Amino acid sequence: MRSEQTELSGWGRTAPTVATLIDASRAELPDVVAAARSSGRGAIARGLGRAYGDPAQNAGGLVVRVDPAGDPIVLDAAAATVTASAGASFDTLMRALVPQGWFVPVTAGTRFVTVGGAIASDIHGKNHHVDGSFGTHVVEFGLLLADGSHRTVTREADPDLWWATIGGMGLTGLITGATFRVLPIETSRCLIETARLPDLDQLLERMETGDDDHRYSVAWIDLVTTGAHLGRSVLTRGDHATAAELAEHHPRSAGDPLAFDPGSLADVPAHVPNVLSRPAVRAFNEFWYRKTPRRRLGVETLTGFFHPLDMVGEWNRLYGRDGFLQYQFVVPFEAVDTLRAIIVDVVESGHASFLAILKRFGPSSGGLLSFPQPGWTLTLDLPAGADGLGRQLARLDDLVLGAGGRHYLAKDAATTPAVIRAGYPRLAEWQAIRARVDPDGLWVSDQARRLDLLRPSER
Repeated sequence: MRSEQTELSGWGRTAPTVATLIDASRAELPDVVAAARSSGRGAIARGLGRAYGDPAQNAGGLVVRVDPAGDPIVLDAAAATVTASAGASFDTLMRALVPQGWFVPVTAGTRFVTVGGAIASDIHGKNHHVDGSFGTHVVEFGLLLADGSHRTVTREADPDLWWATIGGMGLTGLITGATFRVLPIETSRCLIETARLPDLDQLLERMETGDDDHRYSVAWIDLVTTGAHLGRSVLTRGDHATAAELAEHHPRSAGDPLAFDPGSLADVPAHVPNVLSRPAVRAFNEFWYRKTPRRRLGVETLTGFFHPLDMVGEWNRLYGRDGFLQYQFVVPFEAVDTLRAIIVDVVESGHASFLAILKRFGPSSGGLLSFPQPGWTLTLDLPAGADGLGRQLARLDDLVLGAGGRHYLAKDAATTPAVIRAGYPRLAEWQAIRARVDPDGLWVSDQARRLDLLRPSER
């Protein structure tokens, strides 16, 4: 196994800690258990470091990356499934699958996440209102347990371990690989309908009445404007383009309809200051809103629609040395007043968020710590060094919990144990299952310690 002691942080670049980072093949993973026991601080898996806070950090212990080399991506076209290593990235998956006419069932806002991370975080995408979260599409996964044994887990054979692991943040065991369903596509484009909406009320009405007509839906909200234009937005909805639609709307691409070669424009330099001041965000938001037609129908590449920020390498550096927090919550559909109150709070605080994304969630997957539940989910980027940010987040936490909502563990860097206990009523059930498969607390992370997710004796 290759190992080095190094400083690690999440994508938000806050709260770095030092751990021993290990790259291990699937055959070497049993040795990880022995190393974790001898370290005295346990181990946690890490993919590509795109969780925003500290769930893939383990101060003083081991952090393990599953090396996907030597584990092929196996497509079963007849069953419409793929089997891949936990360390395989969605970027690698898409480069292999899209030219063959297949797409992942769910993708986050970046393709630089791994299969293991997608299961551990039970990631969701623009299609949750139709297709649910990633865990819904998993057929089976491999799990390295704390006793060194390896188990193939299915929802039928071990439903407790299944639902504790889907969304369980890697704390039940180390995911080694998975088989999951994939979606057939005719082209590498999406047919997109874009609408510019002047206020929050019109946005919510449009999403409530029209989202179910499309597989994908997402809204960008301007969190700088106030008054009559509070919540002005750009709503984008779409579906995978058929070959006929591609020929009609973008005939130049019709000759090679499944071409897929995503690239990037440039990397943000390593030591830029925070360029996302309120005036800068206001100018960007004005441009972004005005450049969008009132209504437009056209085709978009998979990267342009699903992963636009991937075209800017290391974009997290834009927030400067202090980094940023990504704050994501869900509240029930009927809690529109709470959603509005949170938007007003953010606008009035002056803590500008250039990336504010609203989606509608469908039913929960069943994961005991899985985040999505039916309702509105809003994602905000907030500069970590902003004055009064802690007080503001506490206010927002109270609003979210008061409405029966909760926060996304894969994005969290600032909530408290009390907030998580209130938002996840099945936490005690999850802890009991985890204790059964990991009685000595081998699998542990900085986040698990910070949020008191572990039994008291394991802290």
